[in-house]
Amino acid sequence: MSKKQLFMVAAVLVFVLGACAGWFYFKGKAETPAPAAGPAGRELKQVVSVEQLQDKYDVIVVGTDPEGISAAVSAARNGAKTLLIENRQREILGGLMTVGWLNSIDMNWDRTSKPLPGQEQDYFNKGIFREWYKKTEGHSFDVTTAANAFYDLVSKESNIDLYMSAQDVKPIVSEGSAKAVEGITVTKADGSTQDILAKSVIDATQDADIAAAAGVEFTMGREDIGDPNSRMAVTAIFRLKNMDDKAWKLIADRLNGDGDSNTGVSKMSAWGYGKEMSGYLPLDNERTKMRGLNIGRQRDGTILINALHIFNIDGLDPESREEGLELARQEIPNVVEYLKQYKEFENAELDAIAPELYVRETRHMVGLYRLSIIDLLENRDQWDRIAFGSYPADIQRTSPSDDGAIVVHPMKYAVPFRSIVPQDVDGLLVVGRSASYDTLAHGSARVIPTGMAEGQAAGAAAKLAKEHGVTFREMAASKPLIEELQKRLNEQGMELEPYTLEPQPYMKHKNYAGLKAAVYMGLAYGSYGNQAFDLDRASNAQRMVNQMNGARRMFPKQLPGDPYTALKGVEEPAKKPLSLQQACLTIAEAAGLETTREQAINDLLNKSIITQATVDLVADPEQLTDGEAFMLLKDTIESLTDVQL
Repeated sequence: MSKKQLFMVAAVLVFVLGACAGWFYFKGKAETPAPAAGPAGRELKQVVSVEQLQDKYDVIVVGTDPEGISAAVSAARNGAKTLLIENRQREILGGLMTVGWLNSIDMNWDRTSKPLPGQEQDYFNKGIFREWYKKTEGHSFDVTTAANAFYDLVSKESNIDLYMSAQDVKPIVSEGSAKAVEGITVTKADGSTQDILAKSVIDATQDADIAAAAGVEFTMGREDIGDPNSRMAVTAIFRLKNMDDKAWKLIADRLNGDGDSNTGVSKMSAWGYGKEMSGYLPLDNERTKMRGLNIGRQRDGTILINALHIFNIDGLDPESREEGLELARQEIPNVVEYLKQYKEFENAELDAIAPELYVRETRHMVGLYRLSIIDLLENRDQWDRIAFGSYPADIQRTSPSDDGAIVVHPMKYAVPFRSIVPQDVDGLLVVGRSASYDTLAHGSARVIPTGMAEGQAAGAAAKLAKEHGVTFREMAASKPLIEELQKRLNEQGMELEPYTLEPQPYMKHKNYAGLKAAVYMGLAYGSYGNQAFDLDRASNAQRMVNQMNGARRMFPKQLPGDPYTALKGVEEPAKKPLSLQQACLTIAEAAGLETTREQAINDLLNKSIITQATVDLVADPEQLTDGEAFMLLKDTIESLTDVQL
């Protein structure tokens, strides 16, 4: 064969291989091959616990969700004798992903780079997460594969003692000059108790139960934006059987043909059906609501569906969680009957409901640094970075009347080590969704890859703190120690280099400072790609009142008045252009000032509630834009509170 012929054959092979690999790409739209099915290679490995617990370990990790597995493996590989312990009566590793059946990973895709043709988009947070990820089918996986992959990571580490049978775990807390966690008290399977001491305890429970019991400070749900009784809906994931290759092809055909950029299908997952599910009428329309379907394919011919929102469930209360599961048991059979009207689901049968609810939000720790939504908005780096995020700040519904929101879609932000360190308790690190994030930032940072990166950092930090005889709070203040931690993590597969990104287009707008204020208070949403940040959109009188009411929710003492009073005599305020005079009257009413429509501007200026510089930015006093209204809002908040944005 000539060199020319060889070259042509090679070129054809490259093309074919690239085409075959293309269906792995996370935004795939083409018809997709079936996953390997059948029982071969799918047997669930039995998880074996140690028979005897030692009285002392270097590191104790509580919780066998992915973050805990990563923390334990990291600590063990760094030379620490480690106890990984579970108290939720689980039989397999992986927690939410394998017991709650959340089988699609919210990935931190690296949108600062472009993939090669046919290749998966690169992602942030490698290390132990990548080791596990490569053992699975990808960003949507078979739960048995995932559970076995987690166990494979743990069982290969001789430095890990795994104990799955604890009935209860409580922290041992010293009350000296500085409060510190010194170990745990375990109620074992036989009902006996044992005190186990450790140099470091890593709380990887979903709700930071150990930290809370140790007296660490938290906010609850959306408390930090003035809505303490509200939190995101929980979900019960359910499994359908009789979903064969033909049904999957029909799903792919529907989603590929509906023209919606937010729908799609890949080898193991599909997402869409928003229009179809909008017609579903819940049996209990005050407690449940369906959204579009997130579908995860399994290797045994079943599918998992993440779509049912359940409201007013306290994720910290076992009885409330059981109530959520009971609501799901009542609602989901009705959902399945509704789905049968579509040909792809006509043979579907309900197989089971996940044993654990998908609880999105409970506690938010108050750590040394509280990750804010502005960190995401500005794609900020941190000097003590231990993880990265880029997943959209996805705030799911908080009630049936709420549509949820994508607050911001960051390109890349860093999670600092300080965000896993409690403010006032030593000997303890908190990793996962209950770490130190504001509620809006938590919408992005709560995802599994970020938590596993935190877990890996926590495991390495525990060994480093012991070597240098320092507390975690002392380590968090030491740049040399943090640099050493980052060096070790990079050597162990992480990529934690500093970065600088070009400011996003919205950051270059003259009214960007106002947008920051609105985003900070949850009053402006960017949606996917931040396309909804339109600072030049014409505002209206009703919108200004709504925004001031949102600000009042967060700062009720500083804004004691009723902004609705400003709409007196205004017909159809949602269609009424927002004038500077009307905007200032709305602010004055919210602030509780006695003024008139004509005097409001001068009164606010005289009291320094708004600034002349902001007034001078207004291009047309008879028609303010959203950006100009946000600037007035910013002035108001900064003048009346101690918040500086």
